[in-house]
Amino acid sequence: MQIAVASGKGGTGKTLLSTCLMKVLSEYNPVLVDADVEEPNAGLVLKQQVIDTVKVNRLVPEIDLQQCNLCGKCAEICKFNALVVLAHKVLVFNELCHSCGACAYLCPEAAIKEKGHHIGVIEEADIPGYGTLLTGRLTVGEAQSPPLIKATKNKKQAAQLRIIDCPPGTTCAMIESIRDSDYCLLITEPTPFGLHDLELSLEAVGLLGIPGGLVINRWQGQEQELADLSSRTGIPVLARIPFSQELARAYMQGRDPLEAMPALRSILSDIMGQIKEALS
Repeated sequence: MQIAVASGKGGTGKTLLSTCLMKVLSEYNPVLVDADVEEPNAGLVLKQQVIDTVKVNRLVPEIDLQQCNLCGKCAEICKFNALVVLAHKVLVFNELCHSCGACAYLCPEAAIKEKGHHIGVIEEADIPGYGTLLTGRLTVGEAQSPPLIKATKNKKQAAQLRIIDCPPGTTCAMIESIRDSDYCLLITEPTPFGLHDLELSLEAVGLLGIPGGLVINRWQGQEQELADLSSRTGIPVLARIPFSQELARAYMQGRDPLEAMPALRSILSDIMGQIKEALS
């Protein structure tokens, strides 16, 4: 089973929920994938000790000027403006390339080969007593995060339970993170910003056809607009995590949130029970 933990905006509690789920469900020896590759922080919460690091590349074009006749077909094909044909050479902008391979495939002179371009690493860490953490870490300056997210997700697919800690928003990175999941937990907060961005996330999850449920974090009893949204979309509210200064303080200090709020363990167990029931 693969469960994605996502939200429309940052700071709603995705990593809190993901790491605590990993601890509560440790009997399944879960794999937690930190897919927020631009700012991964699950390892900080879990105090990871990295045991293996794998470099990740994506394919970009390389021009053989001995073969190239500067016809301009490659630049015409590329919809991302990653290739510019000048009078005596072809410029390749790796940052703009989406690694689709069209230029190499359609080059009439077979003058384009594909080479590996380093985009980041995948760190594997054993979290004693809880499971395995896989962290994607994008190289600073790289603009294309989905290939690294996909590579990170593809490791250890045989695990009985996989939890995906997704990046915020509804961009390509978020879509790639939740893709192929059995269920998507959308965690939100009862604020105007939280509600606005949640609606965008619900639309994205709906387009992918993934069943989902809502978790309201920092709940203080006011949720009418969220309840209306749940009723309108048919996405149930699975749980409410009460606002707690002690929980926030413990999380900020690196202490175990489950000790700061013991009720959180039963809340998460109940969430998992509802997910199993929804998928049965």
